[in-house]
Amino acid sequence: MKKTLALCIAILVLSAPAGARDIRGTASVRDADTIVVAGTPVRLNGVDAPELSNQYGRDASNFMNRLLRGRTVVCRLNGDRTHDRWVGTCYIDLEGQTTDIGAIIIANGHALDCRRYSGGRYRSLEPAGARSRLPQARYC
Repeated sequence: MKKTLALCIAILVLSAPAGARDIRGTASVRDADTIVVAGTPVRLNGVDAPELSNQYGRDASNFMNRLLRGRTVVCRLNGDRTHDRWVGTCYIDLEGQTTDIGAIIIANGHALDCRRYSGGRYRSLEPAGARSRLPQARYC
């Protein structure tokens, strides 16, 4: 029995991507698709927000600052990295429900679904006209 349990635990640990983990804490906003949680930079997986160099990007960043101010953020990192950031999906408690931050920013028209990385999970949340108004990154 002990050997079976040890084997199961070993398989679970080895099958998780290297670096996959959860982090929790308050967040600061770098831009609308990158936040820093408990000192760890996190790129929101599947979210494509405009850069700070244009007004849409500044508006999106301001939205994120208001959204996250004073809240605890939990991020499920998938083990991937891009530049200096870990990639993950982050959540906040919103009106008693755990809610995906990427879904919130996209549903509010400040970012687009990046299907290449999201698998299209946010596409239905994009408001009408968001794709014609916001620039889409080429890598999406």
